Amino acid sequence: MGADPPIPIARPLLGDGEVAAAAAAIRSGWVSQGPKVAEFEARFAAAVGAPHACAVSSCTAALHLALRAVGVVPGDEVVTVSHSFIATANAVRYCGATPVFVDVEPGTFNMDPDTLEAAIGERTRAILCVHQMGMPCDLNRILPIARAHGLPVVEDAACAIGSEIQVDGVWGKIGQPHGDIACFSFHPRKVLTTGDGGMLTTANPEYDARFRLGRQHAMSVSDQQRHGAGEVIFEAYTELGFNYRMTDIQAAIGCVQLERLETIVAERRALAERYLDALASSIPELGLPLEPEWARSNWQSFCVRLPGGRPQKEVMQRMLDDGVATRRGIMCAHREPAYESEPWTCGPGTGGCGCGSGGCERLLNSETAQDRCIVLPLYPGMTDAEVRRVVESLYQSCLPV
Repeated sequence: MGADPPIPIARPLLGDGEVAAAAAAIRSGWVSQGPKVAEFEARFAAAVGAPHACAVSSCTAALHLALRAVGVVPGDEVVTVSHSFIATANAVRYCGATPVFVDVEPGTFNMDPDTLEAAIGERTRAILCVHQMGMPCDLNRILPIARAHGLPVVEDAACAIGSEIQVDGVWGKIGQPHGDIACFSFHPRKVLTTGDGGMLTTANPEYDARFRLGRQHAMSVSDQQRHGAGEVIFEAYTELGFNYRMTDIQAAIGCVQLERLETIVAERRALAERYLDALASSIPELGLPLEPEWARSNWQSFCVRLPGGRPQKEVMQRMLDDGVATRRGIMCAHREPAYESEPWTCGPGTGGCGCGSGGCERLLNSETAQDRCIVLPLYPGMTDAEVRRVVESLYQSCLPV
């Protein structure tokens, strides 16, 4: 490694504003779910154009509550992608349902709509699509298929705050939502962070009420109702609920982060353009990410497909030796040890194609993306010199030893 400081894969943008907001929440004495959470929800809903927004402890919690809200129960199937962080598939299993995995498009790394119809069966209860790495998936094709079968659509928008999509000729923010529910993450590697946390958005007030009941042990009286009451109130616990609350400390940080959103997304888009310009002709056969004309990514991650014959781990190690961090292509849940024992299928019904965790003939694009792609550093504050270092390191690392 040279004298230059290491370049991380990501770096959250947190400053004095977030510090002051967290301190103010602490000094207020109300540090659990409370007025700051309500403020964050209102600001987030306005930012994405959603009628309702409900804050929770993580995007995984959001996905779980979303699937429960649309009626997913044990014995059901949910059509989704394996090529996503394992939480996507896990949320289906939390409901006792079976994930039915479909393949992804090689350019966008998102659900291939051409595979969707064949995956829908008698037990299908919902479609869980993913806006992978901030790139909007093809809702223009997914939604009509879902509607034709009477299926709700949950959008895993963990990475997609600030991304935009043109649906039926109209541009809108991911999160309005265009499906039935959208779920976001505030993990430190995401575009906005509260340390951790999640958000659900919907246009359906009944779904929103279900989220709010479920996130707080299904308690019949909300925190603010109880604390603001002028008389003694005894709450009841009406069903099995969960501890999925966000704290006011996190929400206070989130309010400040939202003020930065447009600036952050603009900078990430500019960095992606620099990568695209620099990589377009510098490395033969390098596969670059595809942004369809109907999509505007927030570029939460910048993922490239390595030239044929270049070992993924070797390239990543050579770049790490240069002081440049990378990550392998997005994981495939069906290849993880957990799913050697958890049920899943790649077709309707419990039989599937008989594939196992070692590989699946119907998920070749997903597996190839995991094995042949790497994610490059991209974060606010990244300099032109750092971009050049990453590009040069990738170029040198792709050369034969």
